[in-house]
Amino acid sequence: MATGLPSQTQLIELLDGEFARVGYEIEDVVIDAEARPARITVIADGDAALDLDTVAALSRSASSLLDAVKGVEGSYVLEVSSPGVDRPLTSEKHFRRARGRKIELALTDGTQVTGRVGEMRDGTLSLVVRDARTRDWTVLPISHREILKAVVQVEFSSPVKEELELATVDRSAETEGGT
Repeated sequence: MATGLPSQTQLIELLDGEFARVGYEIEDVVIDAEARPARITVIADGDAALDLDTVAALSRSASSLLDAVKGVEGSYVLEVSSPGVDRPLTSEKHFRRARGRKIELALTDGTQVTGRVGEMRDGTLSLVVRDARTRDWTVLPISHREILKAVVQVEFSSPVKEELELATVDRSAETEGGT
């Protein structure tokens, strides 16, 4: 049994610099001290996907840092993982990181909208949707304040090229008088 485990806050402080160094933020730390052996789960997210090599490297560095903490004795299981596809998108950074993914939104006016995440700029999400009348792809601006819930949808086929292109367009040049 592991004893003397750091608190959630202490773990975040201990590991944050190492995770940030390779481009990831710690979203959450869950400690199950009752499990045998104790289980520590670190949920990390970044602009790049968390691949298996990065998980392994972060796990090794986190274990080394944790093992060096005075008072931590016994065995524990350390798991580093990403938030998972079912995590709701709540902050603007979540939408930026989900760019190009298909999502389902529940809006404050009671409507549901499904579309592809485009740019998130100045509190406004560009959502690529198919116009019901013309069947053309269009960009629907939605204020972050209007979004009650947003969840990434699992896709089993590749998106249409035009739809994906609209989701990846950088509109900052358009709004700043550029092309």
